Amino acid sequence: MKHQLRKANISDANGIRKLVNAYAAENKMLARSLSEIYENIRDYHVVTYGDQVIGSCALHVFWEDLAELRSLAVHPEHRGRGLGQTLIEHVMSEAPALGVKRIFILTAIPGYFRRAGFRTVDRSVLPHKIWAECIRCPKFPDCDEIAMITELG
Repeated sequence: MKHQLRKANISDANGIRKLVNAYAAENKMLARSLSEIYENIRDYHVVTYGDQVIGSCALHVFWEDLAELRSLAVHPEHRGRGLGQTLIEHVMSEAPALGVKRIFILTAIPGYFRRAGFRTVDRSVLPHKIWAECIRCPKFPDCDEIAMITELG
């Protein structure tokens, strides 16, 4: 059986939720509700193995030329195969067609994202609008995540 990388569709929503929320249960990312995933399904890309979602990543537009890379998750049994970096590259390749010139992330593993071209920035350079979701985070208000950004071509 082969991995398949593609844009997510409605039938992937439960698999995305299960994968993302498994990491959220370990305080490694923000949980996503099923309704939130459905509402933003066009943001998501997935890697499937058979009929199982084993990887997800989303590009969520926030502002004029700014988007967030979010919900990057790879099933533990499939890690170490480059699927995370492949998802990042795939999602980021969609940005120019949308008019996105900058992509940010909030992460606890900055070294991983440096390999994809992100650099650490002070949180104050990001618009206040992005912090609206923080209130739902179990780490709020003591966030230990690092803001990173990459600028596209």
